[in-house]
Amino acid sequence: MTLEVEVSGLERARDGLAAEDVEQLCALALASAGIEEGHLAVALVDREEIRALNREHRGRDAATDVLSFPVDGAGPAAGPRELGDIVICPPETADLREAVVHGALHLAGMDHETDDGEMLSLQREILRWLQP
Repeated sequence: MTLEVEVSGLERARDGLAAEDVEQLCALALASAGIEEGHLAVALVDREEIRALNREHRGRDAATDVLSFPVDGAGPAAGPRELGDIVICPPETADLREAVVHGALHLAGMDHETDDGEMLSLQREILRWLQP
């Protein structure tokens, strides 16, 4: 099995982000965290949808840039590992590529709210690798 990334809502991307870009960003972020196989979905949504998700899952009644919803943990899975979903709101995001990497690192179990800057440092490094 390899990494499988489903992408929806790319018509909302304002910077020409393609499905192949999203797949590459997810693969780099997850491989950096030691994950090379599994399935995840990335959806670009509007402000109303991300606000509803943020309210329902985090108790915050406001639009946000990116949310991640992990499914299978690091333990054994019955079948292919279901990594989870990344939901991004382009109008709330300064850099869609950064949002994809950020969401994927959260699916890998990283949390910038509890680590010592490791996740955001890795995020910056991954984005530097992709600069021309």
